[in-house]
Amino acid sequence: MSEIPHDLGGNFRKAMRRLTSAVSVISTMHDGVRHGITVTSVTSVCMTPPSLLFCVNRASRLHDPVIRAGRFCVNILHAHQIDIADAFSGRTHGPDRFLCGEWASDDDELPYLIPAQASIFCETDAISSYGTHSIVIGKVNHVAVRGQVAPLLYQDGQYTVGLGDGVDWVVPVG
Repeated sequence: MSEIPHDLGGNFRKAMRRLTSAVSVISTMHDGVRHGITVTSVTSVCMTPPSLLFCVNRASRLHDPVIRAGRFCVNILHAHQIDIADAFSGRTHGPDRFLCGEWASDDDELPYLIPAQASIFCETDAISSYGTHSIVIGKVNHVAVRGQVAPLLYQDGQYTVGLGDGVDWVVPVG
């Protein structure tokens, strides 16, 4: 067994920077106000029932509204939607975030990004706390898929693009 490193937190951060993740915006509506945040922590849970999870810091402005709303939309971003990722990661605050990109609302007023690669509409099914974060599991009740697969990815502190048709490498962008 190898020795435990002295800087476990720093080494863990370095290791996670090597993990490439798709970039999404989680959106919700609570008390008549739209809320959203950029995340890279979305993953599928299972197909029966169709479900996914994302993690959100309990100190985040989105945390309480998304927990209280009981529903959310995962908007998977295209490679060219860096401006939207930036706006929802803190560059822009409050409702002004929704001025970036073309947004609409479903019949229940849940906001979604019209030109997202996919919008996955969920009802909150379970919430678990771990460390500084909440793990939110959503049961999928509607999905809209658009365009070819060309995701915005995040790796080593920067945006990259996914593999498109005829491309066999990843190129840093931005």
